[in-house]
Amino acid sequence: AYNLHVENGKTYLLRVINAALNDELFFKIAGHDLTVVEVDAAYTKPFKTDTLFLGPGQTTTALLTTDRGIGKYVIAISPFMDTVVSVDTFTGTGYLIYNNTLPSIPTTMTTMPPVNATWKTLVFAESLRSLNSKQYPANVPLTVDHSLLFTIGVGIDPCATCSNGSRAVAAINNNTFDMPTIAILEAHYYGIKGVFTDDFPGKPLMPYDYTGVQPTNLQTMHGTRVYRLAYNSTVELVIQGNSMLAPESHPTHLHGFNFFAVGRGLGNFNPAKDPKKYNLVDPVERNTISVPTAGWTAIRFRADNPGVWFFHCHLEVHTTWGLKMAFLVENGKGPDESVVPPPRDLPQC
Repeated sequence: AYNLHVENGKTYLLRVINAALNDELFFKIAGHDLTVVEVDAAYTKPFKTDTLFLGPGQTTTALLTTDRGIGKYVIAISPFMDTVVSVDTFTGTGYLIYNNTLPSIPTTMTTMPPVNATWKTLVFAESLRSLNSKQYPANVPLTVDHSLLFTIGVGIDPCATCSNGSRAVAAINNNTFDMPTIAILEAHYYGIKGVFTDDFPGKPLMPYDYTGVQPTNLQTMHGTRVYRLAYNSTVELVIQGNSMLAPESHPTHLHGFNFFAVGRGLGNFNPAKDPKKYNLVDPVERNTISVPTAGWTAIRFRADNPGVWFFHCHLEVHTTWGLKMAFLVENGKGPDESVVPPPRDLPQC
């Protein structure tokens, strides 16, 4: 087991990374509170908690004050899953050990949140705030050029070569992403035709009750589609979980950008009411965000990084099933706002 040896009366900076492939995780140290100061390499307003919550690929920096004198305290991680999807409920453990602690001293244990502790994840998410100080301003886009709604979830496609005649897939706006044999960025840079199309739908083509009664047809469309953004344009993206087969919490990652998490909720996003409750003052800045089970998360970002950038579920099983798409951000003016040329030693596929 992992042992963290500490001195009494010190403050330690812990950098916690969820390196799991398919599990959102709770993290606790028995008998100690943690003060969160950063997530995904962006400062937060400090807040104290006994439990961290991280999705795959998310990072959290927290301060630990060792004020218990002596002792051995369990460090524990356990999974979160608040739907019918099966999950290994094993609790992983390590130990925080104060110097001069005798082997005979019993270990102080802790109680982990229930596997379906949705309330714990929501409280943690709501506690995260950007500093929004003079030195570290939260530059939240206040006007929106592209207002997008992406539904995310799984489906079932026919499969002639599969034993039961079908296979599980995943999709955004009912589009299952097909990986091309030529890189999209390479095709974009050199103008290679036939690799991708720029017609990814900015909203569901056939709206329905996303978290209620689902359509009977679970088949998805397939394609290598991107959504095109002008340089420096602003984007609001509402990520809406659906209930196809089973609703599920989706940790979702955007390449190439940080974004601000301006809103979240359970059920279907209401475009008339929910934006009035957005936090546009000090929302947390991240690059990976959890979309609640049968709920939604709203993010905003500025497209000031030219190139091709994937947006996908950070659950490995879902991204391999096709729960991903790409934003194509066009060049701006001059070399500082344009995609850099490929290196001379770029490997040829």
